[in-house]
Amino acid sequence: MMRRSTALAGQANHVQLINDPNEVALREAQNGLRQFDEVVRLVRESNWKFDLTPELIKHLQWFATCGIWSSAGSFRQHQVEISNTVHQPPHFDEVPRLMGEMCEYANSKIDSPFHLSAYLMWRLNWIHPFGDGNGRTSRAVSYLALSIGLQTELPGSPTVPELIVGEKSPYYRALDAADAAWKQGELDVSEMELLLNRLLEQQLRSIKL
Repeated sequence: MMRRSTALAGQANHVQLINDPNEVALREAQNGLRQFDEVVRLVRESNWKFDLTPELIKHLQWFATCGIWSSAGSFRQHQVEISNTVHQPPHFDEVPRLMGEMCEYANSKIDSPFHLSAYLMWRLNWIHPFGDGNGRTSRAVSYLALSIGLQTELPGSPTVPELIVGEKSPYYRALDAADAAWKQGELDVSEMELLLNRLLEQQLRSIKL
């Protein structure tokens, strides 16, 4: 079942700028292409050095939601709840600290690209730092980390993020598994690591020799 986040009280800085569903869908598609182009640019200019910051993550989220939400590029200032999962995100006051800690951990794990990519995919969703675009941004950041960690501009299409969107059930199961482990005091993103490994193999197999 689809996960959907719903804003609760105190969302003055989170206003939808367009409301027609067709216009929103079109803008989301256009934004998605621009966000992916920005990931590719960052990979090409990285010199294979990974330095993740909250500001960089905000930058990528801006690409996903600009022109749709007034809060594009900003951490949420309101509470949210997510349907179809037992996990509910932390209070918005905790977001800056949690994002800083996430980046610090991530920057120490570039030598383990699949773990790093899986961790970011899960942890960004767990923190849910934005009013909208959390899933899209987690997939973008995860793919950025995987590309830099493997030191290559990953070829093939559809890409790992596109494959996840095409079949979200395994992705949701991997998120739920990591959530359950964390609730027990363990960091275990192994199911997400296996999923990303399988999807990357699928992306690479698409290359026409």
